[in-house]
Amino acid sequence: MVDRQDVISALVLDGEAVDALVANLPEADWARPTPAPGWTVAHQVAHLTATFRLAGLAAGDPEAFRAVAAGIGQDMDGAVQQALKPYLAKAPKLLLESWQTERRAAEEALAAVPADRPLPWLVRPLTAPVLAAAGMMELFGHGQDIADALGERREHTDRIRYLVEFAVRTWDFGYQARGLTPPETTFRFEITAPSGARWEFGPADAEQRVSGPAVDFCLLVTRRRHRDDLALTARGEDAEAWLDLAQAYRGPAGPGRTPGQFRSTGH
Repeated sequence: MVDRQDVISALVLDGEAVDALVANLPEADWARPTPAPGWTVAHQVAHLTATFRLAGLAAGDPEAFRAVAAGIGQDMDGAVQQALKPYLAKAPKLLLESWQTERRAAEEALAAVPADRPLPWLVRPLTAPVLAAAGMMELFGHGQDIADALGERREHTDRIRYLVEFAVRTWDFGYQARGLTPPETTFRFEITAPSGARWEFGPADAEQRVSGPAVDFCLLVTRRRHRDDLALTARGEDAEAWLDLAQAYRGPAGPGRTPGQFRSTGH
């Protein structure tokens, strides 16, 4: 699983890729609607900015993070909306500057922490490499929303493995988000990397199996594509059900995407 400091470098590169989508965006395009209902491109960047600010605090000033986290409470949706407000109030140029500042601060803070030191986080403590992988999940999901809004097609490399590993680690989040009890079984994940390499997780003899391309797997667990539009297969009743529930983040699942919504445009 994720235990290497190289994930910080991957986080930096993924952040730069999101920057490239919006750095030269005309001001009017920041108001473009994205597939997330009610969210514009500016909302997506504001969310990333707020999230990376929290990650930077967790790594660089744990006490300050705990103070902020204590004010979030159980209303995660409400907390998200509140966190967006100060950033959404900024003009696009200033929002972009805030995003780039918070991103770099988080990257530097995470890189400075020993890889085995637990950091406070919203649900339970995480090490810096795992928190960086969570950051990659945020960049992947919200970056996809931005790319969809702008009609851009993204290219992915094998550094996406860190996100795949994170999703495997958090395989039960979809059940928790819906108040369901995860099945008492072990899943096998057989994932094909962008390079064609094969990544395997879980027992080779597991009856419940999920397989398919890494990018499709990440689109599923970030709920940016409906399972019907992805080349993922499941074997076993629990694995089949998991494809409907999968998510790599805590909190409400949200509406996700509808079947066929992106079938004609690809990823």
